[in-house]
Amino acid sequence: MRPEALVAAALALLLAGLVRADAREHAAHFAHPNATVDPPLLFEPPAPGSYELPPISWVEDHMLVAEDGGPAPLLGLGSAQVGVVSFIYRGCGDASGCPLALAVLRRLDRELAKWPELAAQVRLATVSFDPEHDTPERMSELRELMQPRGDWRFLTAASERALRPVMQDFGQDAVRLATAEGEPSALLRHVLKVFLVDGTGAVRNVYSAGFLDWRILLNDIRTVQAAR
Repeated sequence: MRPEALVAAALALLLAGLVRADAREHAAHFAHPNATVDPPLLFEPPAPGSYELPPISWVEDHMLVAEDGGPAPLLGLGSAQVGVVSFIYRGCGDASGCPLALAVLRRLDRELAKWPELAAQVRLATVSFDPEHDTPERMSELRELMQPRGDWRFLTAASERALRPVMQDFGQDAVRLATAEGEPSALLRHVLKVFLVDGTGAVRNVYSAGFLDWRILLNDIRTVQAAR
């Protein structure tokens, strides 16, 4: 098997492990994950620093729960840093949802590792909006699966009620679906969003599934940093 095929197969196994057993069949959508993470761009991105990203909104640095079960700020950024915030849940089986976000962010993490000075100013934060199932232990497992090379936090909350102000602040919705019997299921309906936040709490860009690409994220990070 060629090296690139081995990489694709390994990442496919990694992504399959991100979903619970009741959703693993959906991970087949990631049989060729590199094609998903590196699709042809529909436009030529402008050079970093050649455009502006004015603030869209402002968010608070909410306290959440870290992998060790202790309290942790969502980002805890210094004034010169930027953060990339994503909301996911480990039971997600939608290939264009949470698995896509994790695959793109994993690639971004790898690319940032090639820019040590820039990487030192960037923090990734992945937050579960399913704290009932995604305990600190499960978020720690997610870290082990993703094997970050840079500063990447994996957070949850004490309860859905505790998470609600965070979701409202970011404008991120998640609705628990019902079973055929009308009981709450383990599945959530949500829209994929990833947020670029600067050290003042200003949201500088929001990325949906159709716009989420590590190359665009990296350009935007460099643009925000160049404007300091």
